Amino acid sequence: MAVLLQILDGVKSYGDQALLDGASATIHDGTKIGFIGRNGAGKSTLLRILLGEEELDSGEIVRGSHLKVGYLRQHDPFHAGESALDFLMRDSEQPDWKCGEVAGEFELKGDYLNGPVNDLSGGWQTRVKLAALLLHEPNLLMLDEPTNFLDLRTQILLEHFLVNFTASCLIVSHDRAFLTATCDQTLDLNKGKLTLYNGKVGPYLEKIEEDKIRDERTNAAVLSKQKQLQKFIDKNKARATSASQARSKQKQLDRLQTKEIEVDLPTASIKAPVVEPRQGPAVLCMDLAIGYADHTVASDISVEVEHQQRAAIVGDNGQGKTTFLRTLVDSLKPMQGKVKWGFGCKIGTYAQHVYSTLPQDQTVLEYLEYNSMPGVTTQDCLGVAGALLFRGAHVQKPIKVLSGGERARLCMAGLLLGDYNILILDEPGNHLDVETVEALASALLKYKGTVLFTSHDRHFVKRIATNVIEVKNGRARNYNGDYDAYVYSVNKEVEEGERERTGNKLAPPPAAKIGSSKAKTELSGKDHHNARKQLRNLEKTIARLDNQRKELSAEMLTTSDAKKSLALHNQIASIQQELSESEEKWCELSQELGDW
Repeated sequence: MAVLLQILDGVKSYGDQALLDGASATIHDGTKIGFIGRNGAGKSTLLRILLGEEELDSGEIVRGSHLKVGYLRQHDPFHAGESALDFLMRDSEQPDWKCGEVAGEFELKGDYLNGPVNDLSGGWQTRVKLAALLLHEPNLLMLDEPTNFLDLRTQILLEHFLVNFTASCLIVSHDRAFLTATCDQTLDLNKGKLTLYNGKVGPYLEKIEEDKIRDERTNAAVLSKQKQLQKFIDKNKARATSASQARSKQKQLDRLQTKEIEVDLPTASIKAPVVEPRQGPAVLCMDLAIGYADHTVASDISVEVEHQQRAAIVGDNGQGKTTFLRTLVDSLKPMQGKVKWGFGCKIGTYAQHVYSTLPQDQTVLEYLEYNSMPGVTTQDCLGVAGALLFRGAHVQKPIKVLSGGERARLCMAGLLLGDYNILILDEPGNHLDVETVEALASALLKYKGTVLFTSHDRHFVKRIATNVIEVKNGRARNYNGDYDAYVYSVNKEVEEGERERTGNKLAPPPAAKIGSSKAKTELSGKDHHNARKQLRNLEKTIARLDNQRKELSAEMLTTSDAKKSLALHNQIASIQQELSESEEKWCELSQELGDW
């Protein structure tokens, strides 16, 4: 199996923080690798090093001669006024029919393809960037948190694309469900070391936990044996009759060693506000219309949320989920109708516009003391701050020097110190690492108040949502089903769209045809019959070869034997050559028969 990219004994430090400490790993052709690690471990730094944007302090990066990297850019590469199609043609230098065909894989059509790309939401712009990557035909895709800010439909489209993508991938993500669906190997960066596991992220994490439990048991047995030997040595080393036995036991004792067990890094520990459980409607929306002065986002909204429900607000990006939440908390005025909250509702809000406008001159502790409910002591504030990883001198940090993630955690801490019985959470997982999101989910499951929230994290939504409100096509309604049913329906829509596109692919113009450039000729009845028969045989051959290639590729991903991997790689290359020749013949025959 050909080597695409290697890091050998890589060392990289920032100040006294060692991000890479003798790190080594190899990426082979045709592998899909999920890259995991705690926030701040150095994953993005390693990606920049592999891309050649940063240098190692020591060590070596080895790049295969045939390496062609595609990297999902976080900045916007678009020109003012250009359409998505214009950008794809400019960026890839491919013809419009080819760009349109690839764009279709991400449902980019109509105004989304031909309208100004800068007018698209972040999720749709990400689709454009992914289409651009595919047009460059890379053999290694590097994606850094690709699901951030993507709606469910775009996440599913991206999953389907990556599953069918035949080249290699290195994907950094906190989304374990996404990695499980797309990657067959796992790369873990922990305390400067890289571990490459030939398996999915779930079994890898289970293995880590099992290894830790086994090592703890082994250490317990070793310590017990050490005590026994030491007791015998102390009792017999001074006796002439048993001194030799004591020396033998000492040698046994010297050979016994406990295994070093990695200490878990600190994680957030979140407790939701303790509130009195309530019954009945928490909020009613009656004939509500939401939006802005220049346009209406959704109208005719009549939904109800009961106390103690945890309602997930779902829908594609740009449909109005955040607008709906802002209207509920009176951050936006209704364009029509009204929002009616139940008696005694105390509303706490967590949203981008909240934690990005925190008071700059207050310290962490001052902010928490100011926002906590009466009776909360400084020690209580310090406890909540520590649970959200503000410890020691960090509580005296002024807010103006905090990172986006730290501000998000601080805003969350302020909510937890209040007595809110309604929590409005707009993308609470953004800027929080996976461990903190897990802690938040556990806390919300115990919370006796009401939660209305949006989230792109499928695992988080599935875990806590009791009901679903869908915002779609200018409406908001209670969805008749749980979150699993909603995900299933979106996935089904995506699959139906993919089948439709497969059956109606745009053909290239005659000048751009693959294979023969001969003009279409009229065939006699017998020749036409023979050509049609040959075409059907070619279709069967192509299907057979494609299945063989997929089976061998799957087998290659599961083997750790280098010789077998090389043999499989050669078989795949041979089949790919035969497949390409058959497809070219099929194209020529289709042209002669007038199918194109």
